[in-house]
Amino acid sequence: MARKPQQARAKATVDAIIEAGFIALAGPDPRSGVTTRYVAEIAGISVGSLYEYFPNKEAIFAAMSQHFVAGLVGMVQPLVPALVRMPIHQAVYTLLMEFGNFLRKNDERYLKFARQGIQAEFQQHLEPVTRILMELVMQYIMHNPASSRLRNIPTMAYIFINGGIFAVVRHLSDPCPPMSYEELASGLADMVGHYVAQELVLSV
Repeated sequence: MARKPQQARAKATVDAIIEAGFIALAGPDPRSGVTTRYVAEIAGISVGSLYEYFPNKEAIFAAMSQHFVAGLVGMVQPLVPALVRMPIHQAVYTLLMEFGNFLRKNDERYLKFARQGIQAEFQQHLEPVTRILMELVMQYIMHNPASSRLRNIPTMAYIFINGGIFAVVRHLSDPCPPMSYEELASGLADMVGHYVAQELVLSV
């Protein structure tokens, strides 16, 4: 079993391995071209040192998933106080634009990982992202009491959240998307905004 880092130097080694995993996955032969030897080479350590922390490449992918999710949650949390005070269309649009920026930073390293992850096991690590986005929905309702009249809030929030994440990754992964990312974000924001407006009318 790989040991957990206890000291700063060990933690730095683990961080370097995870970073090397992202770099390797962003290469010309993603996934199948990622080996523990290649990751160790990028990280600047021996394969033996890598195995002290990760028994195989699957363990590295799992750590990368957790790192990705932690970064995404860390991106959303500071936005919550401002988002809950915005009109729903503006809030959704702003969140989507920030999500796009997050995926595209560092030479699109996270985007390339998410592109692979949509088809792989990293989805099992997405629960913290879903949880913070559901918390954002609940806080939005608290700051906008009229929205509490919406029907099936948990179900619709689940659909919009997961559908939105998939649409964003699919769009950013397309070399020739049929619209700009800004148009996609605006379209998704319109969809949520129109749904909320219609529901509020029906609830009167």
